[in-house]
Amino acid sequence: MIIDAHTHLNNYEEDRPTPLESRLDALREQMVENAVDHAVILTSYKVNEHRPSTRQVVDLIRDIPNLHCVAGISIMNYKERDLRELSDLLAADEVRGLKLYPGYEPFYPYDSRCKVIYDLAAEYDVPVMIHTGDTYSPTAKIRFAHPLHIDDVAVDNPDVRFVICHIGNPWIRDCMEVVYKNDNTCADVSGLVVGDFEDNFEKYMLQQVREMILYAGEPRYLLYGTDWPICEMPSYLRFVRSLDLPERDLEMILWRNAAELFRIDVPEPAQVSPPQQEARAG
Repeated sequence: MIIDAHTHLNNYEEDRPTPLESRLDALREQMVENAVDHAVILTSYKVNEHRPSTRQVVDLIRDIPNLHCVAGISIMNYKERDLRELSDLLAADEVRGLKLYPGYEPFYPYDSRCKVIYDLAAEYDVPVMIHTGDTYSPTAKIRFAHPLHIDDVAVDNPDVRFVICHIGNPWIRDCMEVVYKNDNTCADVSGLVVGDFEDNFEKYMLQQVREMILYAGEPRYLLYGTDWPICEMPSYLRFVRSLDLPERDLEMILWRNAAELFRIDVPEPAQVSPPQQEARAG
C-alpha cells in the first residue's frame, strides 16, 4: 500500500500549456506505473490557467475514489466568500486538509490572518499543511518558511494537526525538534529534489532522514510524498525504500500515517501466512 501525500495538478512548464484533464491523466498513469494506491492533490495559493482552483480539482476528482484534495489558500488575498466556499467543501468531505504557502507569500505561519484557517481546521478535524524550507520560485522569501515557526502555531493551536512540508529542508534538524516536541505535528519528505535524485545528494538526504528518525523516534510523524510533477515517483520510491527501515516503520511512512491523518479508508493489506511444515514421520 502506498499513499502519495503531496502531489499537484499545476503546470510548471508555463511556456507549454497543458489542459487540466491531461495533467490528471498523467498523474493517474504515474500512479499505476508505480503502484501508488492513493494520492493527495494540493491546490495552489494562486489560481490561473496553469494552477487550478480547489473547486476545479474537487469537481474533477469527485468520482475518483483514490484521489483526495487539500485546499491551497492565499493568506494575502482570501475573501469571506472564499472561506464560505471552503467551509462548504470541508462539510461535504470533499477537502481533506488545508495548505498554506509562507515564503511564496510574505507571511509567517503565526500571522493573525492565519487564525481563521486554523479554526476551520479544528472545526472540521483536518490537518494544515505548511510549506517550509527551500522554494521552487527564486522570487520567494525563505525567511518566512523556516520550520521553527511551526512550533508557535502548534503550541497555540493544540487541537490542529500540522504538516511540515519538505521536512523543512535545508533546516531538517529544526524540523526534527518541532515534530519531536509537538504531538500535533508531522512532516512529509516531498520536494527534496527537482526531477530525480542524484547519487551523492541521495546519499546525503538518506543520512539526514535517518538521523531525523533516530532523533525523533518511531516515525509516526513522517509522511511519504513526492511533490509530483516536480519530483519523479520512481526516484522517490527508491529513496524511501533505501532508508532500510523495518517493515513496520516503512508502512507507517508509505501509507499508515497518511491514511489516519487524511481519513483515507483503505483496507488492511492481506497477511500472507507462512507455509506449514510437514509433520515428521514417526
